[in-house]
Amino acid sequence: MKNTSKMVTLSMMAALAYIFMFVSKMLNLVFIPSLSFLSYDPKDIVITIAGFIYGPMSALAVSVVVAAVELVTVSTTGIIGFLMNVLSTGGFTCTAAYIYKANRTKKGANISLACAVLMLTVLMCLWNIIVTPAFMKVPRSIVISMLLPGFIPFNILKGTLNAAFILILYKPVVGAIRKAGLLEASASDASQESNSSVLQSSLVLGLVLAVIVILILMLIN
Repeated sequence: MKNTSKMVTLSMMAALAYIFMFVSKMLNLVFIPSLSFLSYDPKDIVITIAGFIYGPMSALAVSVVVAAVELVTVSTTGIIGFLMNVLSTGGFTCTAAYIYKANRTKKGANISLACAVLMLTVLMCLWNIIVTPAFMKVPRSIVISMLLPGFIPFNILKGTLNAAFILILYKPVVGAIRKAGLLEASASDASQESNSSVLQSSLVLGLVLAVIVILILMLIN
């Protein structure tokens, strides 16, 4: 019964993550006008919540499934885009889920998501340095010159926004899943600190990082 409930829940969350991705593509939410190919994608919110509930392997599984469905439906970047999606989303969600699994508290949630933002930024820097030059057929030096004005602030802002939304939505989503009879209460959940404290600290962190990113963009432009 537990395995069935888990599969149903993860399937629903994979579908919801795909809808989030699809809507964001239609809206084309761009943070940096000069780099219009970097658009905001909120699917990591849903997948990380799945990882917080069921662990990092579940987060990875949902990441792969959503990336695969995106590949055969709306993606225009083929297998390279699929691999980038798995690396980006998997890096963020699995890092957050792994750390939170070991420390299911307010502090653990904040640390896990801060590390996830860092992991996302580092992985995407490495991806762009190694893969993007060949994929876009441009010199590596040009891609490296775009790291600070483009890729780094974009991934920091994207990761921070997703982290803030995760902390806002995690409790309501878990509560809804429990009311649907798909998830049982656990002792670790009962010992967690209040969600309001988590939300306050996450919003402060998000605002600080957002201001830093905006200032960097203003100085560059």
